Amino acid sequence: MDVIPVIDLMDGRVAHARRGERGAYRPIESPLAPGAEPLATAAALLALAPFRTLYVADLDAILNRGGHDEVIAAIAAAHPGLEIWVDRGAAPGRAGTPIVGTESHADACSLHDALQGDAILSLDHDADGPLGPRDAHDQPERWPRRVIAMTLARVGAGAGPDLGRLAEVLAKAGPERQVFAAGGVRGEDDLQALASLGVAGALVATALHDGRIGAETVRRLAEGTPRTPPRP
Repeated sequence: MDVIPVIDLMDGRVAHARRGERGAYRPIESPLAPGAEPLATAAALLALAPFRTLYVADLDAILNRGGHDEVIAAIAAAHPGLEIWVDRGAAPGRAGTPIVGTESHADACSLHDALQGDAILSLDHDADGPLGPRDAHDQPERWPRRVIAMTLARVGAGAGPDLGRLAEVLAKAGPERQVFAAGGVRGEDDLQALASLGVAGALVATALHDGRIGAETVRRLAEGTPRTPPRP
């Protein structure tokens, strides 16, 4: 199972995401890198372990007030071989593998039209349930090969992953699709629970910044190596 670091970009800085309440986001304060400069923060995260993927949420693009394509392109240039997934809502963009989120589309037709090439579907949820067109959540035959189950209410909340929701998405997705978990990962125990469910990867931010998930955990999960039990 892959661990995928996340950065949220807002107003030219890396923001600390909390429960999807974007009006309350503030620049991140991380022991990994001073300030909240995007290239430095991304480099610090990617130095922790041999990550293969980085997830970028371009919040300004999602909120229809500009975007960070140049910053994302600069991160890509600095880290060749890294796949960068970019959620910019319904806004067009040039850099990275696009994330098509249900919260950014009013109907299933426009959403499925956006799922071109290798785009990844994000099935977005808040505390009350699915966001965006309900049909998109209930038509797995139209899902692409990679799907994110995103529970925004759990992002940065320390509440743990939404295991029930993930189990539902996995059952719909079937063995031919990869499902990635987003929201609520607190540490290695949560990652192990997700691996046991059968998810392909987990999006993580806060637990990487504060050290609850380190390089050894990332490597062990990627290799499928069991955790060494503590000595009695």
